[in-house]
Amino acid sequence: MEDRTHKPMAGERLDRLPTSKFHWEIYGMVGFGLLVCWSNAIGGLVLAQLATLGWTNNNITAIFTSLTTAGMFLGALLGGVIGDKIGRKKSIILFEVIHIISMLVAAISPNMKFLIIDRTIMGFALGALLTVLFACYTEYVPSRNRGTWSSRVSFLGNWSYPICSLIAMWLTQIVSPEMNWRLQFVIPAILSAIVTLIIWKAFPESPRWLESKGDYVKANEILNEIEKKVEKDKGSNLGHIDETKNSEDVENVSYSQLFRGELLKRVILGSFVLIAMNVVQYTLINWLPTMFLAQGINIKDSILLNTMSMFGAPLGIGIATFIIDKFPRKSFGITLLISMAILGYIYSLQHSMLMISILGFLLIIFVYMFVCYASAVYVPEIWPTAAKLRGSGLANSIGRVSGILVPYAVAYLLNTTGIISVFILLGATCVVTAIVIFFLGIETRGKSVEEIGKI
Repeated sequence: MEDRTHKPMAGERLDRLPTSKFHWEIYGMVGFGLLVCWSNAIGGLVLAQLATLGWTNNNITAIFTSLTTAGMFLGALLGGVIGDKIGRKKSIILFEVIHIISMLVAAISPNMKFLIIDRTIMGFALGALLTVLFACYTEYVPSRNRGTWSSRVSFLGNWSYPICSLIAMWLTQIVSPEMNWRLQFVIPAILSAIVTLIIWKAFPESPRWLESKGDYVKANEILNEIEKKVEKDKGSNLGHIDETKNSEDVENVSYSQLFRGELLKRVILGSFVLIAMNVVQYTLINWLPTMFLAQGINIKDSILLNTMSMFGAPLGIGIATFIIDKFPRKSFGITLLISMAILGYIYSLQHSMLMISILGFLLIIFVYMFVCYASAVYVPEIWPTAAKLRGSGLANSIGRVSGILVPYAVAYLLNTTGIISVFILLGATCVVTAIVIFFLGIETRGKSVEEIGKI
């Protein structure tokens, strides 16, 4: 353990830690935080219920989806700035509280206009929360298996999709559509409140962030506590680190630096990766039940098909957990994007319930392998610590812009040309992003946060 006023060298000290109870505790808090904040996952399920009540149609659904994403855009943009300013723990708690309150308010919405306004606020909190949780998590885990740990947390978090879909199916059997969609907001609000209390009590501030702010005393205190816990858990002494190794340059990175040089290239790279993720993921989440209804499938079968497909989400991320650190990040992302484009087009040609179920399940597997790659692994890890949340937040916010515009394109295409054209749009987005990764992508596999941060 190091002297409290000594330069912490947080990166070197955290990277040398063997896998221990400490890592699993951080994993549990971040993972369950992501799991229960599923207000984004219920978008399509809620809209399907509201359609049966006459509250919405394709055009209103486009507004609902677009403004949700607009809120997430602002949340990602400002959440990154706030997170780099006040710290990881405080920002997580702040955005959790806003998110919980907005979900409870949504449950008592008297009409669609009120719900859309509240959903925008909910989107702000969620966009900020997702940015902070995914990006800060990379600061707590060793570089040797950072991709695996980030995939694990994404794996746990994305069980929200099949879980909330199962809840919606169950609610459909026992309550009216009017009560169904309201309860879909209440349940995650209660679960998120429990997780927030646990984080408030047990989540440590990031030593890497504290060091980047020059707070060596606090960083050393937390690092000493972590090392004591690991030594007790493993029953052995960690010893001293090699102080001849160079640490990351922790001088302050101004926001304007994100718009020039190497950091600008990373903003462009991260933005395109997240544009592809948002366009594909949120189009499927928010529109699949509606597309099923448009094909003449009733509400119960629509929710059933959606639920079956969404079980591909945790499976896809589970697969990514085992393989993501075995392949270069660039080639892994490009392969997933091309696979999604091809499979999505084939899926759009199907008409039988059997083929829709099988191919939809396979498509969601590939989509969520990419979601894991984009949101949990690649984009969060390409930034220096001093600008990690701002860089990740800026890329996330730009990525969300596509989610503001695309719902209107999807509504137009569904009203005029049908489902096939929607999937052509998704495929084109994937191909363009694959080209961007090929030319601008950087390799981060196996590199420490400090190595990646040296610009």
